Amino acid sequence: MLAGFDFVLVGFAALLAGVINALAGGGTLITFPMLTAVGVPAVMANVTNTVALCPGYFGGTLAQWNDLRGQKSRLWLIVPASIVGGVFGGFLLLQTGEKLFKDLVPYLILLASGLLAIQDPVRAWLMRRMGEGHGPRLEKLSWLPVALASIYGGYFGAGLSVIVLSALGLTLEDTLTRLNALKQAVAFSVNLAAAIFFLFSGQVLWSAAVVMAVGALIGGMLGGKLAGKIKPSTLRWTVVTIGVTVAVIYLVI
Repeated sequence: MLAGFDFVLVGFAALLAGVINALAGGGTLITFPMLTAVGVPAVMANVTNTVALCPGYFGGTLAQWNDLRGQKSRLWLIVPASIVGGVFGGFLLLQTGEKLFKDLVPYLILLASGLLAIQDPVRAWLMRRMGEGHGPRLEKLSWLPVALASIYGGYFGAGLSVIVLSALGLTLEDTLTRLNALKQAVAFSVNLAAAIFFLFSGQVLWSAAVVMAVGALIGGMLGGKLAGKIKPSTLRWTVVTIGVTVAVIYLVI
């Protein structure tokens, strides 16, 4: 289905996506359009993209492993929710068409970007309203927005990291760098769960997936190394900018 130079294009797109996903999210906006541009049908491109980007998320998670230390209880809380949500989202994708998804995606990403932009004042308001000592209760509820975001992630995934980071920022009290490490773990869990589900769909273009997987793994490790070196405010507004850009692209295409 793909010619020689097509593999170069999708491989390079996956490398860039791995870096972007590790830093903020939105890498699918590079790889998915590239796959369709070289002639891969939309559903197959979506499924192949999910399978191919798993190594990138894994690489990004490994690169930020130090930032996951001390967060074991959080991982036990949100990773199972991520897995269930990813599988359910993948199921929905294979059962429904793409029209509804195309209509909803820009608005979902705009909402997520807005939540991230105002996460500090919103979180402060929630903590004041619930009273002192209620932080852990919010933390125990973090699995719910993560599960909902994971359903979306299994369905398509563009902007998943933006949505997850927003959800984590509204329910957990921590630095953005440590929340970004959790986001990496969630994104990897969602993509891995959906990818395993997709293995039985017959919709994976394996020749492209293998090339993209290598690029995504390298990009994820590079991006993960950069994440801890960027100021939290810079990372936050980078994510917001990517989210708004992604939404605008979907609104105009």
